[in-house]
Amino acid sequence: MQLIFSAGLILAIVLWGVIAPASLSSVFDSALAFITRDFGWFYLWVVLGLVILALVLAFSRYGDLKLGSEDDEPEFSIATWFSMLFAAGMGIGLVFWGVAEPLSHYGAPPPGVPPLTPEAANAAMRYSFFHWGLHPWAVYSIVALTIAFFQFRRGGAALVSTAVEALPWGPINRLGPLVNVLAVIATAFGVAASLGMGALQINSGLHTLLGLPIGKVSQVSIIVITTILFLGSAVSGVTRGIKWLSNINVVLAGLLALAVFVLGPTVAIIDTLTSTLGSYASEFVRMSLRMTPFRDSTWVGGWTIFYWAWWVSWAPFVGLFIARVSRGRTVREFVLGTVLAPSLAAFVWFSVFGGTALTMQIMQGVPIAEAVQADVSTALFVMLNQLPLGMLMSGVATILVMLFFVTSGDSATLVLGTMSTGGSGDPSARVKIAWGVLISGIAISLLLAGGLKAVQTATIVFALPFAVVIVLMAIALWRGVRDDWEEEQRRERALRRRMREVLK
Repeated sequence: MQLIFSAGLILAIVLWGVIAPASLSSVFDSALAFITRDFGWFYLWVVLGLVILALVLAFSRYGDLKLGSEDDEPEFSIATWFSMLFAAGMGIGLVFWGVAEPLSHYGAPPPGVPPLTPEAANAAMRYSFFHWGLHPWAVYSIVALTIAFFQFRRGGAALVSTAVEALPWGPINRLGPLVNVLAVIATAFGVAASLGMGALQINSGLHTLLGLPIGKVSQVSIIVITTILFLGSAVSGVTRGIKWLSNINVVLAGLLALAVFVLGPTVAIIDTLTSTLGSYASEFVRMSLRMTPFRDSTWVGGWTIFYWAWWVSWAPFVGLFIARVSRGRTVREFVLGTVLAPSLAAFVWFSVFGGTALTMQIMQGVPIAEAVQADVSTALFVMLNQLPLGMLMSGVATILVMLFFVTSGDSATLVLGTMSTGGSGDPSARVKIAWGVLISGIAISLLLAGGLKAVQTATIVFALPFAVVIVLMAIALWRGVRDDWEEEQRRERALRRRMREVLK
């Protein structure tokens, strides 16, 4: 019943977007404006609270708890595990926004900072770190840790609703079916939006390399071809397709970043990383709770609140996938691997690509900001073409986006298959194919109808109720971790008593 309702609602919204895209866009734009205006503070407090909770769990006594029995060992090596969670979590977004976001902030910085100045460049890098660092990964980490905790330590189903149903409050724990429906819808629309975004950048890359026309025909063809690829990967299973593609992704991304670091303004990149880390740390709390109550500005709502809602909407998808591949890790290892490590990788990525682009814009007059304003999907290729071996790196970047597209798609089909089959860790190939075709159909139909922006906005709108669900999951996680730690302490005390009695 939950599956039928979710699929029906998704198809209804897709048809609405095809038949009356202007109406769909208007409704969701109004809902988005209402949410960012009246509930922006809620997103800020919730996400900051998740950062604090993640760090407390990692560095407290609860960090020694294992996600599973004492005999469980991790299924994947640390390198492979990190590659999979990174590729599923935000790999395609980093490639898309690594140049585009810093240059966007440079031209239109936060309130109080004059645009197109060194101060704007510093603020651009600081907020790029902020939007892609500890906060989004803490959202993913807490959702994933909650699912993994109740699945591997309590024997629950691999569903978002499992933790909510564990709460001792009758009216709340009966919301499980509704929670699962929200998770399916948020995941389907979030992934469809990312497929559309990936298709735009692949199209821009192929235009740069091969002269492929930029347009809907090319973009639909790209979605169809990459869908066939990710369905093949998804059907092959986590231990084969997703595992190997994720490893290839991270290696290619590392090589591309290294090439830009060496061939680009190396010293400026190092200076950018050093300076931005310092300002990010010193401004952390202020940025985390920044609103503009006495200014007529939409900057915070258009960027920070939008991002926080976006990460929340992606949390069920990324959380379920990370939980699926994390059995046998300790809580401390899990949090360090899903919050600190990918945040540092994001900082390096933005320093290399954003720092290079800003240096070219400010010191050499390369019009990258104009390219961002005209079409954000072209920004990366405009920058790369200014470097030695630019065409080769543009080719690598295009392949990288395609591979991230595939890994996002196959991870999503696994998660949607899991959610729609009652928490099955290995849904059938037929179920995966059905979900893969559906989310690609959403992306294609709304792209043809001009509604890609509307589906992105719809994803954000669905994030508000899910933010409440995440608060409930965090409460359930804290109660569960505390109770399990106390139980382990009781068992250890009882064991020590028995040992003393035996020795007597």
